[in-house]
Amino acid sequence: MQPNLYRKVIKIGSFTSSDIELKDLAKAWIAISFAFAVLLRGSVEVGFFFSFFMSGLTVGLGFLLHELGHKVVAQKYGCFAEFRANNIMLILAIVMSFIGFILAAPGAVMIAGQVDRSKNGRIAIIGSIINLLLAAFFYIASFLYSHIFLDYGVSINAWLALFNMLPFGILDGYKVWKWNKLSWSLVVITALLFLFVL
Repeated sequence: MQPNLYRKVIKIGSFTSSDIELKDLAKAWIAISFAFAVLLRGSVEVGFFFSFFMSGLTVGLGFLLHELGHKVVAQKYGCFAEFRANNIMLILAIVMSFIGFILAAPGAVMIAGQVDRSKNGRIAIIGSIINLLLAAFFYIASFLYSHIFLDYGVSINAWLALFNMLPFGILDGYKVWKWNKLSWSLVVITALLFLFVL
């Protein structure tokens, strides 16, 4: 069997995706939003569907744009790049949400192609930069309309940026640290400011 026969390519300008990737992104977005809605429901007195909707806009959007950031920059450098969901981790996230804890690793962008250390670092750092931009957006919005979910949008996106900058193993932070320690430091310091100062 040749899997490529069942992969419909979707192209918009220089952006290339597939039906498989779009399904995996939607599945991961829904599962992560559901898991965090369950988790938040225990601490915020709102209806589940409202919690699910707001989780989709804060956590889900943070995850989705983070992964798409990696993809767009990788494609800019001529690489093949597509997101693939990790079904086991998605199920685990949902199950764990009912006991008050989530280990969120919904999947990753699979990248194939020749890139040097500099390009690899730029591909890796963009996800956390997007999370910090989202944190800034939610922070500004919280001045215009005070709501706990806007505060949550700030903290969850700052945490996503910080976690991904851990300079270990397969995390983005290891690639960024090897490429440019100043860039790594700026992302980490900004994330810490959002979490503990602002």
